[in-house]
Amino acid sequence: MYRELLGFLIWRDLKVRYKQTVLGGLWAILQPLTIMVLFTLFFGRLAKMPSDGKPYALFAYVALVPWLLFANSLQMSSQSLVANAGLWTKVYFPRLIVPLATAFSGVFDFFIATFLLVCALPFFGFFPTLSWLLIPFLFLLLISLCVGVSLWLSALNVFYRDVRFVVPFMVQAWLFATPVAYPSTLMNETWRCVYAINPMVSIVEGSRYVFLNTSALSFEMLFVSFLSTILITVSGMLYFNRMDRFFSDVV
Repeated sequence: MYRELLGFLIWRDLKVRYKQTVLGGLWAILQPLTIMVLFTLFFGRLAKMPSDGKPYALFAYVALVPWLLFANSLQMSSQSLVANAGLWTKVYFPRLIVPLATAFSGVFDFFIATFLLVCALPFFGFFPTLSWLLIPFLFLLLISLCVGVSLWLSALNVFYRDVRFVVPFMVQAWLFATPVAYPSTLMNETWRCVYAINPMVSIVEGSRYVFLNTSALSFEMLFVSFLSTILITVSGMLYFNRMDRFFSDVV
């Protein structure tokens, strides 16, 4: 029953997102492509940012695909409980479903952008390798991180409405703290494991390792990011469940 409700809410969020839009689902492709062009112009051409010997446009696009899923999940999920208060205050169901549905609705855009990437790779001379077996793990790591942070933010936003003002700044700061526009190889190798406490570091560099055969990712970084993601996700679920009983009183 609850799985059907989750599926319904995901489908509803998708329809609302693209309802009365001229381009519809094409925005899933246009968003990363537009940002890729801007990054290539300003960081690749003007700032001469290194790209581990790969074409900068492709280097940036591979990082933007998981990053946009993460960033959009944070921005939309943080408002999900308050925006859907009319639903969960009248009908009983696990409130956890609301931010989960919002976070999962971005997977549609992610798959479309990834499909475009896979189609474009052969034209740049990149073909599937055994490293592609890492894709399911990276995807689960990304989804777990999205869920964990979304649970924290959605629960906090019920009690502190200024969270909606903090989230855009947090997303911008997190972007610069993640090697989306630049390679993590700019950092001393000794500090990369500390850097990987930000799980998006390993997710981004892991995507580049899989699709572009870069060498910035290490097992140590992946392990640190895995532990960090588990901590964020578990703590987010615990905090959400702890505060759940107070949501109706506050809203």
